[in-house]
Parts: sequence; structure tokens; C-alpha cells
Amino acid sequence: MSKTLTDDALDTLFRDARTFNSWRDVDVEDGVLHQLHDIMKFGPTSANCSPARVVFVKSKDAKERLKPHLAEGNVDKTMSAPVTAIIGHDMEFYEELPKLFPHTDAKSWFVGNDDLIKETAIRNGTLQGGYLIMAARALGLDCGPMSGFDTDGVKKEFFADTPIEPNFLCNLGYGDPEDLFPRSPRFSFDEANSII
Repeated sequence: MSKTLTDDALDTLFRDARTFNSWRDVDVEDGVLHQLHDIMKFGPTSANCSPARVVFVKSKDAKERLKPHLAEGNVDKTMSAPVTAIIGHDMEFYEELPKLFPHTDAKSWFVGNDDLIKETAIRNGTLQGGYLIMAARALGLDCGPMSGFDTDGVKKEFFADTPIEPNFLCNLGYGDPEDLFPRSPRFSFDEANSII
């Protein structure tokens, strides 16, 4: 695994990739969402715990269910996006560890340890949300990740009676570059890092 990606690939994933707020009226086929999962699932998580659970909100009815829970500034861009992924994390992820990490009793590490469960679910579910963004970009989709929603409302509407907690939203589709903001500044290496 010592290959370096081409500059074109790095541009697609990072350097030229942007957060989109406007979308072309082009459908994202269900098959692309299946491909997205089949790529993102290989990103590493601790003990392969894989706590992320995603609802791809695509139909008009499902979008209307999401709309009342969006911050005002996120309504138009979300309602016009072909898909909105609700990325959540399963607070009972450890129940699946006998399947996902079968060579030891990893489930016992978590049972009754609420702090470790929460920390592991949030950390690794967020990692998987990042993998979703990278997988989407690799498949030619543009992304609009965001906060700015009523977490409790989304929980009740989409994850009621489940151990899944919403983390963040990510609009997916084919972005309209006419409505991009100028790229915001980024930190230099020395501003954000140290080598010791």
C-alpha cells in the first residue's frame, strides 16, 4: 500500500473539492448510494466497531419530514439537494462486535461502560461520516456537510425507538459551481501542527 494518489485524485478529494450550497437538478441513483456505502465501510474504526448509521433522505415526502428540523439557513440548500444523508451513530454498536470483531470478546469491553460507549460511538461514527464524504467525492458527487438542525427533532422523526443518535447532515448531489463562496483561509502547517 505504498502508492501515492495522482494530483488529479488529490484535487478531487481535497484541493478542488468544495462545500456546495446549490445543486443541479440531477438525480443521484440509488446504485451510487450503495457504491458509496461499499467504499466507506472499509475506513478504519476502533475494533472495527462501525457505529455509523446513515439515512439517505431522497424522496419529497422524506425531505418534508426533515424540513421543520433544519436551521433557517439550511432549508433551501437541503430541500434542493438530490439527497441529504443523516449520519448517526448507534449507541448499541457493541452488540455487533461478535460479528465485526470475532477474534476476541470485544463486546465485554463496552457492556455497562456508558462513557466508553458514548466516546467510541461519537468518535468512530464521525470518522465514518468523513469517510462518507471522501467516498462521495471519489464517486463524482459533491457534498454539503452541515450542522444547523434540531438534533432532538431529527432523532424523533428518523430514529425514534432506536439507539441511534444523529450526528450531522450532508447534502449530496451534483453541485452548481455558480453559487460557490470564495474558498475560506486554511491554517499553515506551523499554525496547526508541531513535530516533537
